[in-house]
This record gives sequence, C-alpha cells and structure tokens, in this order.
Amino acid sequence: MAVKIRLARGGSKKKPFYRIVAADVRAPRDGKFLEKLGTFNPLIEENRINLNQERVQYWLSTGAEATDRVHKILAELKILEPKKRTEQTKQHLPKKKAQERMAEKAAAEAEAKAAAEEAKKAAEAEAEAPTADEFSTEDKPAAE
Repeated sequence: MAVKIRLARGGSKKKPFYRIVAADVRAPRDGKFLEKLGTFNPLIEENRINLNQERVQYWLSTGAEATDRVHKILAELKILEPKKRTEQTKQHLPKKKAQERMAEKAAAEAEAKAAAEEAKKAAEAEAEAPTADEFSTEDKPAAE
C-alpha cells in the first residue's frame, strides 16, 4: 500500500483550511485517510502550521512520500531538505532583439562607470599635486 502525506481540504468556500494527513494514494483528496498529522491554515500569518512531528517522522521512515506542497511545508519546518529547483528552459528568457538591447544597455552602463572612475582618479591626482602658488612661495628666498 503506497502512502502519501498530503493536504485534505476543509473549510467553506473561499476560506480554505487543510488537514495534513497520511493517506492511501488511491483514496480521494478529502476522503478516507490513515492518520491526521496536523493542520495548515493559509489565511493566518502566525501559527499557520500545527504538526505532530514525531508521527510525520514515523510515516516518512515507513516510506510515505510527501506531496509537493506538504514537502515545501516540511522544508520550512526543517523536517525535510528543500527540493532542488531545476533550471528553467529558454522560454523564460526575452527574445533575441530584446537580449541585444539589454546587452547594449549593459555595455553603455559599463563604459559610463569606467569613465566616472577615471574622472574620479584624475580629480584625486589633481588634488594631490602641488599648485603653482605653493612652488613660488617655497622657492623664493625670504626677503631680509
């Protein structure tokens, strides 16, 4: 018998409330379950998740698999390791012309940044260099 740790929905329309249950994979979502492990209330900020961690550990040790959402909840509670996110396909990237425009913009920003740094260095060097007035007062002998 394959067991999953999953969410069973309760609550009324537009006010969801979930029980975290261990259930047979063939059972309906809100139907028969083996054991209630906790609750999850997405509508509140504090104490959203109440969980019997010992029983969750037991079911995981017996081979029960957590569904994606329950796995995410258990990862937040540091019971399970977070799932590795696979790299997305190229569909999420902008089209070719937009990428070219972005590259041009980045190059222009880099040039502007380099020019600003160069101007800053030149200003610092100019500030450190002695002026002509300093040379003229130091070089003249004192008038007696």
